[in-house]
Amino acid sequence: MCILFLFQKHEKACFQLYKRGCDFLSKKRKYRLFLFGFLVTDLITAGVLSLEELKERIPDTVYVRYGREEGLKESLDIPLITYPETIDVSDRGSYQIPCSLLGMLPLKTVQVETVGDQWVYASGAAVGLYMETQGVLIVDTGEITDQKGVLQEPAANIVQPGDYILEVNGKAVSRKRELIAEIENCQGKDVELLVNRRGEEIPLSLSPVFTREEEFKLGIWVRDNTQGIGTMTYVDEEGNFGALGHGISDTDTGQLLDVSGGELYQAQIVSVIRGTRGAPGELSGYIEYAEEKKIGVIDRNTDMGIFGEIFPGIQLAKEKVMIGYKQEVREGKAQLLMQWEGETEKYDIEIKEIYSGRQDTNKSFQIQVTDPELLAKTGGIVQGMSGSPILQDGKLIGAVTHVFVQDSAKGYGIFIENMLA
Repeated sequence: MCILFLFQKHEKACFQLYKRGCDFLSKKRKYRLFLFGFLVTDLITAGVLSLEELKERIPDTVYVRYGREEGLKESLDIPLITYPETIDVSDRGSYQIPCSLLGMLPLKTVQVETVGDQWVYASGAAVGLYMETQGVLIVDTGEITDQKGVLQEPAANIVQPGDYILEVNGKAVSRKRELIAEIENCQGKDVELLVNRRGEEIPLSLSPVFTREEEFKLGIWVRDNTQGIGTMTYVDEEGNFGALGHGISDTDTGQLLDVSGGELYQAQIVSVIRGTRGAPGELSGYIEYAEEKKIGVIDRNTDMGIFGEIFPGIQLAKEKVMIGYKQEVREGKAQLLMQWEGETEKYDIEIKEIYSGRQDTNKSFQIQVTDPELLAKTGGIVQGMSGSPILQDGKLIGAVTHVFVQDSAKGYGIFIENMLA
């Protein structure tokens, strides 16, 4: 009986041990399956990201000079990328070339534009900018103390920073003073706004607050214009200009300003605050916003710069240069143009790296100022130099757009064809 009891007890122990072993093996199998699934997912993700990176490296548009097929080959000389070689790009016109991964997986279609030699006047002159927004820009919301001393925030969670007020109670407004007048005219009744929010027109309603100053307010901070100093990049034969190489954004919201138009004024650089490590410098200038000082109009504010027309008879550039396309840009020596007191000076820089994956942005290549005179004068690249023309091999290839905060001798440039497009 005792032996039978011991056998049964031993049998149960073996069974429990066997069960535990099975559970362990099952968990181990599941863990292996989990690792395998994770590895497969990781490989798929890496593959997708690699394909996206390859797509980014392929330019959307390539400009090729008449009869110069090598320009296309240089632009599409990307590892693993193949494209048909039977298209004759020497003829005049436009073409679309399909690019694929090793001839199997389609990635992107490149627009090829065959063009003649294009010439513009490289400038480098400092200009004064004044632009008015398309509507009244809402910068932020805030609290208001009403007549009883109670804090209220009537615009919170209704409007958003970056909204543009187009209408108040059905009446179009474009200036702050017009907005203030319409709010006062409401006499405490709800104010109906029509705002532009990232391209969508949205109706909103706000209840004004009557303050201790006996004024009606909506609790919004607004702006209707911006001004400052920038650098002219080029002027073409018809008087069309491009400047800055990047758009003008609102300092509070960080969004590109939606402008209805603007004006260009004469500007005079009066001092330079040198750039240092961690603190970008600045060109300090004087702008007189008088009618007789106006030299042109601003039509567009884009990610690639500001554009418009110079008035006839105004000369901001003297040197006529040929446009150099992105496939002609190489690492190595180049020159930066700046005007001081009406005289154009050339300073040595070096193109350190060309970003093939950023070809259609305003950070297309990295530059470093090497000229001792410019380094002594400005410390390198400072605020206000955005738009300074960059020449290489006698061609205008781009413009300065950004400075590195930790090293003011270094910055980014934009391909000139991105501005011209």
